[in-house]
Amino acid sequence: MSNPFAAVAITKHGVEKARGLAARFPGTDLYYMSKFARGDEADKGYQLFEGSVKLILPDLFKKYNGLIIIISLGAVVRMIAPILEDKKKDPAVVVIDDRGEHVISVLSGHLGGANELTREVAAVLGARPVITTASDVQQTIPVDLFGRSLGWVIESFEHATPVSASVVNEERIAVVQETGEPNWWTYEKPLPDHIRVYSNAKEAIAAKFDAALVITDRLLTSEEEADLLRNGVLYRPKSLVLGIGCNRGTAADEIESVITDTLADMRLSVKSVRNMATIDLKKDEQGLLDVCHQYGWRLETYTPGQLNEVALANPSETVFKYTGAYGVSEPAALLSSGASGWLLEKKKSGNVTISVARVHFTQQITRSEVKQ
Repeated sequence: MSNPFAAVAITKHGVEKARGLAARFPGTDLYYMSKFARGDEADKGYQLFEGSVKLILPDLFKKYNGLIIIISLGAVVRMIAPILEDKKKDPAVVVIDDRGEHVISVLSGHLGGANELTREVAAVLGARPVITTASDVQQTIPVDLFGRSLGWVIESFEHATPVSASVVNEERIAVVQETGEPNWWTYEKPLPDHIRVYSNAKEAIAAKFDAALVITDRLLTSEEEADLLRNGVLYRPKSLVLGIGCNRGTAADEIESVITDTLADMRLSVKSVRNMATIDLKKDEQGLLDVCHQYGWRLETYTPGQLNEVALANPSETVFKYTGAYGVSEPAALLSSGASGWLLEKKKSGNVTISVARVHFTQQITRSEVKQ
C-alpha cells in the first residue's frame, strides 16, 4: 500500500464513519468487515476482511505509518499489546468512538505522529481530539520532538525520558542554543520561568539546572558532556553548509573522506550539515550526487557570475580559466549559508577543495523576547 494511513471499522456505524473519513482524509486506505459490503468497494479501493480484526492488525502495523481504528479503546489496547515493539518503530494509533465524537491518541503520540494525526482527523470529523501527552497538555517543550519540524536530529534518546520528566515537572531546564533556528517556542504564552536559555555551553554550566537541552553543531568536549548530558539531550540543527570544488570524475569515497576528516578536525558534527554547494558546472558530478544521496543532503549550485559577486581574499586565475569563476567552494558556501564569513575558508585535499560556513540564523531566542 502506498498510502500512509489505514482506517479500520467493524460495526455498522463505524463503517459509515470510516467511509466518510476515507473520502475526506487523503492518504487513507479503508478496511472493514465484509458483512457490511455495499458493492462499491472494488471501485473505491476499499478492503474487506472476514473474521476477527485482530488477525489483520500485525500486517497493518508493518504497512502503515498510522492506524485510525473505530473500535472501543479497551479492545484496541488488548489487540495491539502483543505486537508492540518500540516507540521509535511502532506506527501511530488513533481510536475513534462509534459515534465519531472523540478521536483519541493511543500510541506513538510524539515520534509516530499520533497526536498530530488525532488533531487532523478530529478536524475532519468535527470531533473532540483527546491527547494526554503531558508536554502537549501543559504546552511545553516535547523533548523527543524538539526541533524536529526544523530538521533537528537527536543525537541519542538515552536520556529523553528523564529529561522529559524534568520538563513537565517544571524543574530547572537549561536550553543551550549555540546555533539553529530560534523560533522553536511556538506557543502564544511566554516561555516558562523554569526554562532558561543560554547562548553557549560555558554559560549554562556556570548556572544551576536539573536537565539540559543542548542545540549545537559542535562536538562537545568530555567535560561539557559530563556536565550537560548527565541529564540532557543533544540536538543537531542543520546549520552547516559545505562549499565543494572537485576535479571532474572525483570518486564519492574521496569526497566523503575529505568532508568527514575536515569536520572531525574542526570538531563539527556531520549530522548538522544542511547541504553542499558548488558551481553549476558540477550539477551532474556523480561523486557529489552520490554523497548527497547517501547523507540526504541537497546540492545547491551557482553560476560563475553569482560566485564572482562574492569578494575573495585570494581569487584564483587558474580556477577562472577553467570555470569562469575566481573561486568555487568559498563563494558557494557563503551564498548558500547567508553567512558573512567562513568557519573554514578553503582547504584543498587531493582532488577536492572544501569550505565550511555556518547558516545565518536570526537573533537567538531569549526569555525576555518571548515575553514581549
